[in-house]
Amino acid sequence: MTILATYRRVAGPSRVALITLALLSLALPGPVIANTMATQVQAADSAAVEQRNKAIVEAAFEKWRGGTYVFAELLAPDVVWTIHGSGPVAGTYRNQKDFVEQASLPLTSRLATPIVPEVHDIFADGDTVVIRFDGTATTTSGAPYRNQFVWILKMKDGLVVNAEAFLDLVAYQQVVDNNAPRSQ
Repeated sequence: MTILATYRRVAGPSRVALITLALLSLALPGPVIANTMATQVQAADSAAVEQRNKAIVEAAFEKWRGGTYVFAELLAPDVVWTIHGSGPVAGTYRNQKDFVEQASLPLTSRLATPIVPEVHDIFADGDTVVIRFDGTATTTSGAPYRNQFVWILKMKDGLVVNAEAFLDLVAYQQVVDNNAPRSQ
């Protein structure tokens, strides 16, 4: 009895679980072991996809921060982009052209400088990347523009195919309503 009590104390729950798992694996048929290995391979593939997608978004934001327009190469031509909230720009856009012309251009045409993103967090889970960032610029009237964003990006083959954007739509609309567009 004393030996068993000492063994339990030394073994702990993790050793007991490991021994149980080892004994079960001896009794399990080959397909169960193969399924376990396939699950481990899928998990490794998923981690690789997460890292790749996160790296693509990080690189795009670095280029954007440096002044390069990145959306043509980051967004799939048929991206579905939803801006949550209420206001004239809120809604769902069904392709890159629609999103740029109806949601992006009304704002960016009233900015004297490009929006400069400052990334705070990037998270990846499978084919989804979540990025939280602030954006700053100067309007055509010389006033500052500041906004906070959370974008949820669903990736496929290295491109954003679905996006959900959360931002201060009042700040967006104030720029659109109170600044003249740049002359082309």
